[in-house]
Amino acid sequence: MLEIYRSQLTTQNGRTTSELQRLDGIAEDSWVCLSAPTEEELSLVERSLNIPPEFLRYPLDEEERPRIDIDEESGCVLIIIDFPYIRKDGVSSKYETMPVGILHVGKCLVTISLREAIVLDLFKSNRVRDFITGYRTRFTFQIMFAGANDYLKYLRYIDKTIDAAELQLSKAVSNKELFKLMELGKSLVYFSTSLKSNEGVLEKLMRSRFIKQYEEDHDLLEDVIIEYKQALEMANIYATIINSTMDAYASIISNNLNLVMKFMAAMTIVLSVPTVISGFFGQNIQFPFYGAAFAADPWPFILILVLTLGSMGLVAWWLNRRGMF
Repeated sequence: MLEIYRSQLTTQNGRTTSELQRLDGIAEDSWVCLSAPTEEELSLVERSLNIPPEFLRYPLDEEERPRIDIDEESGCVLIIIDFPYIRKDGVSSKYETMPVGILHVGKCLVTISLREAIVLDLFKSNRVRDFITGYRTRFTFQIMFAGANDYLKYLRYIDKTIDAAELQLSKAVSNKELFKLMELGKSLVYFSTSLKSNEGVLEKLMRSRFIKQYEEDHDLLEDVIIEYKQALEMANIYATIINSTMDAYASIISNNLNLVMKFMAAMTIVLSVPTVISGFFGQNIQFPFYGAAFAADPWPFILILVLTLGSMGLVAWWLNRRGMF
């Protein structure tokens, strides 16, 4: 999808305000937004702004890493940054990242993404303070700042999901909750990797002036770097929490299995006592003091039953002393 916007500035009572307008064609100081673009849309933007073809296609590769690329001939500067998004997978949702390209070309700014980037919706609805499409450097850093806020927002969601999963696991260990923690662990790996790469791009922008920066732009970039560092630290902390939680529940499951095996072994020993005693007296031997009258008298049977129960109780008591129950 191809969308073109431009901020219309108006001054009233000494105060300048901006209103975002949708345009039909590319103009000076406009923002060209390409979301899941078709080949025709890519060709149109490429011809209109004289952009190297690969610059428009790099961000459409889902595996593209954050970086800065410059075309000396056309003067185009391509900045690729990873932003978070939620991928719906049936009934579940997974937190992943995708590359978004921010292209400085002439007096226009172009954003390119494989799918619609939620982070850009704030700008389309003109909900970002001091947002003006013509201020391309500030606009770029504002997009990055909004992306950092999205990371922090999703990390807080992940933290709440971890707490909920731990609460369920404290009641009963279930595969569903363990798989949920595993998925969150994968999401945090994606986040940590992307945040680390983004941080490298931002540090590079801070050291080298690939794009023109004013003093307020430099201050905004410093704030962006701080936000990304905070998000990276949070992602690492939550990843450590998940790993320690998974290790703890692995130990709990192993311990529970050992307890069950001990109990089953103890029960097997106790239940084998009647078999041994009945097998001994079932060999047509004479019961002491009764001789042949054993079959006609009920007392020997009662004595054998008492002996069996007493032996079982004695064995159970001994096993309990040994910690088998």
